[in-house]
Amino acid sequence: MSSEKSSHPTTSNGGLTHFDEGGQAHMVDVGSKAETHRVAIASGLIEMKPQTLAVITSGTAKKGDVLGIARIAAIMGAKRTADLIPLCHPLALTRVAVEFTINETDSSVMCNAQVETYGKTGVEMEALTAVQIGLLTIYDMCKAIDRGMVISDVKVMEKLGGKSGHWKAE
Repeated sequence: MSSEKSSHPTTSNGGLTHFDEGGQAHMVDVGSKAETHRVAIASGLIEMKPQTLAVITSGTAKKGDVLGIARIAAIMGAKRTADLIPLCHPLALTRVAVEFTINETDSSVMCNAQVETYGKTGVEMEALTAVQIGLLTIYDMCKAIDRGMVISDVKVMEKLGGKSGHWKAE
């Protein structure tokens, strides 16, 4: 590998840490980073017909407890993030908490995921994956009655830990 360029981020790659000076994709070297408590909170929304939301809240979906199964799926998604996102580091997660909030006025369900670890890299991708998988599970379990559901607004709300410290969405 002596002919390859350094994998340390530089300004020539526009600040993108997953590319080296030559523009080649690589897994970021976090070996020299300090282990700290890392936390990320992400959220997202799925909008649906009022009748679909009624099925979810009444617990009468043919496939079972929609939100209970979606919570387990979201936790599993967070744990499997490195298997899904090619350049993510596999992490030993210490906590994954998933919460669903029903909004009957907007006929929607919001998913919030908080993921934690003690490590050398953050858990934003794990929190985002948890939200997406949770919302996709709701879609999968309810698509027979509502194929027009819309998943939106998936984003990191807050992150703590590491060299960059605390960040919160506006």
